[in-house]
Formats: sequence, C-alpha cells, structure tokens
Amino acid sequence: MNVLVLNCGSSSIKYQLLNMDTEATLLAKGIVEKIGLACGSFTYKPEGKEKSVIEQPIPDHSAGMDLILKALVDPRNGVLGSLAEINAVGHRVAHGGEYFSESVRVTPDAKEKIRALSEIAPLHNPANLKGIETMERLLPSVPQVAVFDTSFHQTLPEKAYVYGIPYEYYEKYGVRRYGFHGTSHKFVAEKACRLLGWNIAEKKIITCHLGNGASITAIQGGKSVDTSMGFTPVAGLVMGTRAGDLDLGALLYVCEKEGYDLAQANTFINKQSGVQGISGVSSDFRELWSAVEVGNKRAGLALDVFSYNVKKYIGAYAAALNGVDLVIFTGGIGENDQPIREAVCEDMDFFGIRIDKQLNASIKGKDTVISTADSRTKVMVISTDEELVIAMDTVRLSK
Repeated sequence: MNVLVLNCGSSSIKYQLLNMDTEATLLAKGIVEKIGLACGSFTYKPEGKEKSVIEQPIPDHSAGMDLILKALVDPRNGVLGSLAEINAVGHRVAHGGEYFSESVRVTPDAKEKIRALSEIAPLHNPANLKGIETMERLLPSVPQVAVFDTSFHQTLPEKAYVYGIPYEYYEKYGVRRYGFHGTSHKFVAEKACRLLGWNIAEKKIITCHLGNGASITAIQGGKSVDTSMGFTPVAGLVMGTRAGDLDLGALLYVCEKEGYDLAQANTFINKQSGVQGISGVSSDFRELWSAVEVGNKRAGLALDVFSYNVKKYIGAYAAALNGVDLVIFTGGIGENDQPIREAVCEDMDFFGIRIDKQLNASIKGKDTVISTADSRTKVMVISTDEELVIAMDTVRLSK
C-alpha cells in the first residue's frame, strides 16, 4: 500500500511517499516552498537517486500538489507507474481542538471541524485544509486521513489545561492548553518502551521533543498528562524564534513602548524571539555553537537559557508524575546536539538522572540508552518519525 504523506504550511508543502506493504519503505520525499511568491522552489528526491530542484512560479497549493504528483510518475525519475498506485493520503493537521482525540478519515464533517478550528490556528489549519481539498480534486477516489498534532494531548486533566483567566473564555472561545507535537511524543514513548521491553502502561515518562520548535510532555500509563505548549505552539520552552513562557505584563510593556499592533506583537513572540532573539545570531543551534567557539557570549547565553528551560520542565514534570522512569530526547536538537543533552542532565542526581558522558558524546541520531548503569532514571535518545506515524494511521483508517 502506497501512502502519500503531506504536511502543508501557509507557503510550503512537505511530502513523503511510503510503501507500507511489509515494513515502511521510503520511495520519495521533498518539499514545495515559496508558494505564491514570485519564484517558488520544488525539491524532489526519489530514494536511491539524485535530488532535483526546480525554481519556478508556484501560484498556489494546487499547483504545488500537481508538481509533486507529476514527479512521482515521471518516466525518468518517478517511483510510480501511475497515480492509481497511490492508495491513500495522510495529512498532518496542526489543530484538532476538542473535536479530535485521535486520527480520523476525512469526511465532510471532519473538514468542517478543521475549518472551524482555523480561528484558533489561523497560520496552520487553513493550509492543512487546502491540502486536503486539493487532493480531493486531484485524486478524488483516494481515501484521505487527518492526523492531528493535538490529539495525543486530549487526555490532559482539567487542572493541566485550564488557564488562570475567567472560565467563560474557555466556554466561549475554547481558550485552554492543547499542546502540540503529539504524534512525536506518542511515537518515541512507545518506541522506547518496545526497545526496553517495558509495558508503557506501568511507566512514567518525560519526552523532550527539541528542535526549532520544542516541547516537553509528561506521560503516565501511555497517556499525556501535561505538556509545555499551550493554546498555541508559542508557549513553554524558549525555542528557535518563539519566546516560550513569557510574563504577559512584559509583552504588554514592550508592545506599548514599541507601538506594536496585534500583528507585530505576534511576529515579536513567534519570529523574533527565542534563541535567535537572545543571541542576535541565529535560531540554528549549529550556528550558535560556532559563535560560542569564537567567543560570542550572547550565543552562549542563548544555549544556557534553552538548556535551563528544558531542565526546569523535566523537574516540574517529575514532580507532577511523582517520579520518572524514563527521559527521552528526540527531534533535531534532542537527537543530534550532545552538549545540550549533557547540559540538561547535569546536576540532576536528585531525580536519579545520570548520563554516561562518553556514550552521550559518541552517539548521533541513534536509538540508545545514554544513562549510566546506576542511574535510577533511564535516559534515552530516540529518533522520531512523524511521517511514519501519519502513514501508519492512514493505513489503519483507510482499510
């Protein structure tokens, strides 16, 4: 069964084609970028062949999808004989609100609910819906599945998701903690327990999805019970360009001083803050480490702030869980940035967290236990694969 996985942004489409017949096999992947701009970019990489990049105007998502489908069946570099070999399409959808506690087959009702949630997620859900509706036009007979970033966190108890504002705003507008990266948190927790031979229902786990966007989740009995992102993905950890937890009074103060309107305030907390705002260098951690090597103190400060934030959330969630059996690092930074992992785990003896520094420094992107033999809490690096999760749910719901 061939599954096309799509992740549509406001001006981009990430895609993968996977064969799911026995074990998942990647056939092709790529990205469409700069949709709607003067010159767009289309990247196509069939497995085992050279990557190709085409730059041309891509006026809308429909044109972008058309490029993807044509590339997949191209006589020279395609991986399919015809579009009829695409058996299902899985879509990453940012926000499922309280409507969706699990992935669903796309129906008219599901689309209306995704559309209604665009008010909460104006940057993401409209683009996700464009992807769904475009594929309905291009592949009308192919089943489609929506997989939500928020659904795993629908098990949060009220005490974890209700904000300290008048309750009527939750009732009227749905303002509450929703959390994101749910597919990743669920996937790595289950994968780690399989590797360890553990029953996830008996374990307390803290998953750290650390990338340009970053979040931490407390998992008890296989269910999310707290998570750092909130009503939007800007809450929680200091991230690449997102401010994370911020005194709202400070936000109002800066907006008043700078004369920011709502759009400028949104840009300020989402695109100008985080480690980029602190360092003044970059949101890319590799560039921050390079800056540290030449003595840039603000780059070092940004890395310290990030690591300290992660450490604090682990401590808070260990308290919420009344102990922790396993801490997992995943995501681009979690899997590949050894100094960040070491800084986070340093001086965590109180929680029984001790990592093998030599082992931690030697692995990169591998599924590995990096804690010492005498560590009461296991620490692991687990590679995530959100596209695989989407494909698996798509196969399950398309049958």
